[in-house]
Amino acid sequence: MSEYQYYEFSAIDRRLDSREMKELRALSTRAEITPTSFVNEYHWGDFKGDPRKLMHRYFDAFVYVANWGTHRLMFRLPRGLIDERAMTPYFPGEGLDWELKGDQAVLEFRSENEDGDWEEGVEGLMESLVPLREDLLAGDYRALYLGWLAVARSGDIEDTDAEPPVPSGLGELSAPLTALAEFLRVDRNLIAAAAQRSAGKVTTGPGQEELGDFIDALPGAEKNRLLLRLAESDGLGARRDLLERFRQSRPIPAPQTAEGGRTVAELFSAADAIETERLRAEADRKARAAARRAREEAAAREEHLNGLAGRELDLWRQVEFFIVAKPARYDSAVALLRDLKDLAARSAGQAHFSAELAQFRDRHAKKRTLLSRLDKAGLRAADPKA
Repeated sequence: MSEYQYYEFSAIDRRLDSREMKELRALSTRAEITPTSFVNEYHWGDFKGDPRKLMHRYFDAFVYVANWGTHRLMFRLPRGLIDERAMTPYFPGEGLDWELKGDQAVLEFRSENEDGDWEEGVEGLMESLVPLREDLLAGDYRALYLGWLAVARSGDIEDTDAEPPVPSGLGELSAPLTALAEFLRVDRNLIAAAAQRSAGKVTTGPGQEELGDFIDALPGAEKNRLLLRLAESDGLGARRDLLERFRQSRPIPAPQTAEGGRTVAELFSAADAIETERLRAEADRKARAAARRAREEAAAREEHLNGLAGRELDLWRQVEFFIVAKPARYDSAVALLRDLKDLAARSAGQAHFSAELAQFRDRHAKKRTLLSRLDKAGLRAADPKA
């Protein structure tokens, strides 16, 4: 398999200016560079830049995929808008960590798979994951907990280590969180085990009434500037600035969490129990479905035989017709003989049918293909029940 690497950076809080785009161009002559993104693919060679340094300087989100199994996701967050103390317990180091520098925090999620479970196609990956940045700024730490689970799954956390606080809403993951779990290769049973202590639903971002009161209190000139930016097609930037002003004007909300404390070993044990129960329930479902199909087939068979009852002589004649016609009709003849056998069983005429079948086989003893099909269908003359 040839080498493949995919790099995508996204500027969210502000657009890149021409000087910054020129600086980035010096790192790659082939990259697609816009005021809000930097995208490049490598089938040989490597990227000259340091993704973490670029995050601190230019970008707010980064996605990396390599076909040898490496997945990386980074977010840059303003330190003034996050609760560093509440977030710290989720960072075990390897696989999920952060770098605090100046007024910025750069978070990195990482997943490795030595088997290289590569699937073609990275289109839409950034779009599916980038909403998690807003969730983190709103105090929703489910992404961090999933990142911690990914590290635990990789074996880089001791079995005796305790889990961090369990965020609310783990039992109902949003589409971006589901995409993150897949990106980090977190087993669904492990998530379900963790969710057993996750209470209720999580609410992120300000409520409509609360945000409305904040906007009403803004000076008129500032409202006009926001409207002008909307008219100039900078709706996303205006929204981000408005939400940042809102968050800066209020205390950072306490995260909605439940007490953790389960060990890694206990979580994996609970996940195994969930998988065992899932397999048992699936087997039970399949057994019920098979029993239902068997009842339906038996009822249909009985109805079919009811329609043939009393026509046994005609059926024997039809069997002979099929045999004389051509070998292609052998299957039809065998099907009729099975009907005759079952009709005989219903009327206690097995002995008569067995005798008729023996004579039939003698008449067509040279037709080896026919006899082979009769044998496979259980229509043997030597069988007294046949």
